[in-house]
Amino acid sequence: MGRAGRRAITEKLPSMRKDWRLDFIVVNGENASNGMGLSGAHAKLLLEAGADCVTLGDHAFDQKDMLQFIQHEPRIIRPLNFAPTAPGKGARMFTATNGRKVFVAQALGQVFMKRPFDDPFSALDQALKLAPRGGMANAVVVDFHCEATSEKMAMGHWLDGRASLVVGTHTHVPTADTMILAKGTGFQSDAGMCGDYNSVIGMEKAEPLRRFVTQMPKERFTPAKGEATLSGVFVETDDKTGAALRCEPVRFGGKLAQQIPS
Repeated sequence: MGRAGRRAITEKLPSMRKDWRLDFIVVNGENASNGMGLSGAHAKLLLEAGADCVTLGDHAFDQKDMLQFIQHEPRIIRPLNFAPTAPGKGARMFTATNGRKVFVAQALGQVFMKRPFDDPFSALDQALKLAPRGGMANAVVVDFHCEATSEKMAMGHWLDGRASLVVGTHTHVPTADTMILAKGTGFQSDAGMCGDYNSVIGMEKAEPLRRFVTQMPKERFTPAKGEATLSGVFVETDDKTGAALRCEPVRFGGKLAQQIPS
């Protein structure tokens, strides 16, 4: 989320990869450029910091240069159920350490979203049939970008046994429901944002508060620039089955209590 979030990634991710021996890292870059989409330059920063894949969201193409950038950078994933004519892909197979295959897919939810999108359940169902967990893919990661926690939890259960991890993004607030579902799928309703939590979902507080209290806008929203918390989910998977063996929240630095996988 904005400059603070980018700084958290570029400063902390390289050492986290080494210290935690991470094999594959997915970063949602939806709001990395001033809180509105992702520019090509900022995408390069996230990739150079160690992201193996960068996912987007409903603001995928707010930064117009992403329309061209995504066509030449296969490590950027946009939602599967975005407009059919949208550039880029919504799912892709990647090669992690030791030749292991990781399939990453993203879809947009429908509940409380401002624009109508195609059915995410059928979109992900078809995508995951092409890369079955424990078959073609050693691990399957799904980023479900939506508003409602109920829709996210429904997706987790829908994909239980087919994904290694289903994690929600979009609401900027980390949830406390990290778990491994019955058939071995790691799940968390929302990973939370990498950004300054002394804010209103990453934005400086004054303007959001004014709008809530008076119902009248005065200025543009601007991203908060204080120390960022790096938020996310850590998952360890079985190489043969793709099932999650461990699934833990990550809260590193900043305002939130630190929780670091041991």
